[in-house]
Amino acid sequence: MQKEEFENQIKEYAKEIDILLNQEQINQFYLYMQILLEWNEKINLTAITKPEEIILKHFVDSITIAKYLKSNAKIIDVGTGAGFPGIPLKIIRQDIEVTLLDSLNKRVNFLNEVIEKLALPKIQAIHSRAEEAGKSKKYRENFDIATSRAVANLSTLAEYLLPFVKQGGQVIAMKGATIEEELEASQKAIKVLGGKVKIIDTFCLPKSDIDRNVIILQKEKTTPAQYPRKPGTPAKEPIK
Repeated sequence: MQKEEFENQIKEYAKEIDILLNQEQINQFYLYMQILLEWNEKINLTAITKPEEIILKHFVDSITIAKYLKSNAKIIDVGTGAGFPGIPLKIIRQDIEVTLLDSLNKRVNFLNEVIEKLALPKIQAIHSRAEEAGKSKKYRENFDIATSRAVANLSTLAEYLLPFVKQGGQVIAMKGATIEEELEASQKAIKVLGGKVKIIDTFCLPKSDIDRNVIILQKEKTTPAQYPRKPGTPAKEPIK
């Protein structure tokens, strides 16, 4: 895809969700896509490789939650993979502080290259399992917002994310089309971990029939010390 076509498309999609991109941001997104496609030939970062799909399903999808981020928010993106939603959010919001967490070191190396080449401030990538970082004094209950996109069912995700969030902070879970059963099954886990469902936002990605749900949990109480449990347990045995 030529730069001009990329620019027109990402601007049009972003405008549909009330985000106006400046030239520097567009340039950063374009470079990000180039680095992503280059690295994707060496390690598996994404199955989405068509530029028009990267724009919509990765970049624009990621920034749909920007409206929920307060000024100067401190955010952790858990299981970030190729940097979604953390890096797109950082591109459009210079004020926020972002920590990208991933369990695979190869992906962290990719993220560090993106951060360096895009010259992004106040963002770091760390190599860790969510269950281990969530127990660490450095990260536990240290963030205003914990977010994740397409990582796990909501019960498991609550155990990954809520330990990172300060009391009064929020979890933003980015989900696909169907969430009713998942939401019902996660009620106990959310409560046990100190959270409460605050907002459910259902929408379509711009100029598409791709349904998305954003579930926002409010952190009302401190997460009990025994959570998160040891690596692998939240996925195998979700709280019920």
